Amino acid sequence: MPLLPTRSRIDSSGSNNGGSMWTKQQTQAEPPAVSPATKPASSATPFGAPSGARSSSSPARNPARLGSSLQIKGHITGTEDLQIDGKVEGSITLRGHQLTVGSTAQLNSEIHAGEVIVYGKVVGNVHSRDRVDVKTDGSVTGDISTARISIEDGAHFKGRIEIDPAKSQAAAD
Repeated sequence: MPLLPTRSRIDSSGSNNGGSMWTKQQTQAEPPAVSPATKPASSATPFGAPSGARSSSSPARNPARLGSSLQIKGHITGTEDLQIDGKVEGSITLRGHQLTVGSTAQLNSEIHAGEVIVYGKVVGNVHSRDRVDVKTDGSVTGDISTARISIEDGAHFKGRIEIDPAKSQAAAD
């Protein structure tokens, strides 16, 4: 049986004056049973299940990921946030969700998403309901349509920008 740490109190007459310390329990008779009521809920959303509305102020997002060694030709659609670090040729549709284009990503895509953050390279049009952020080493060659945009110093952009604040407002109503 594995040794499990337990917390014990030292008698106040001991040298630690009532402090606490960690000790190792030598054996454990039986592991505690986990009842269905105490089982922790999974934070993962099953594939295809609706995830509800998301706010851009969500503190923690756990996006799906396409690694840097992956190359995809075809259409990507989804109902969750996505981070791409590989190569994609084809349309990407994540309506109402965030697409992060990683620093090693190369996309030749028409993109539709709630938010788009670009650290890598995008060739194609970007349509965002809320915002597009092109980071310092990011590159977008194509037209951008969004409610808000940020292009950092050092970023590359070639194309047209259409700012329509009503897009974000209509989605909020």
